[in-house]
Amino acid sequence: MKQFEMFGDEFNNTQDENVYTSKIQTPIYEPKNKKPHPLELYDATKANKLINEIMAADLPEDEKKFLSEAAKRHIVFNYERIADYYAHSNPEVQRLMEKSALVIVDYNKAYSFGYVQLAIDTANKFFSDEE
Repeated sequence: MKQFEMFGDEFNNTQDENVYTSKIQTPIYEPKNKKPHPLELYDATKANKLINEIMAADLPEDEKKFLSEAAKRHIVFNYERIADYYAHSNPEVQRLMEKSALVIVDYNKAYSFGYVQLAIDTANKFFSDEE
């Protein structure tokens, strides 16, 4: 497939068209020596700003509740620190973190929690929409 020539030849794909690889290598994580504080695991600045704005609005309580819950999707998670936290946590916390998909340490557990099926369903939907 030839790339669009708007600026000249610099955007032409002269390499093999298949730039993706089928090799899958699982990343190996090496935990740090220190367990981070829970407040270092995420940044809720934007979510909190939205929630404050929602709560100050003249809206019915059920709408405030809905919009506040929706605003939480703006929380930014630091997965490197989450992995450190996981590595230094007790088994109960680790189990709950796995169940929340904060970490995926085992394919079989991910499968049993439904995350593998979710990935398959998402991929199938994506590729069926392309046709």
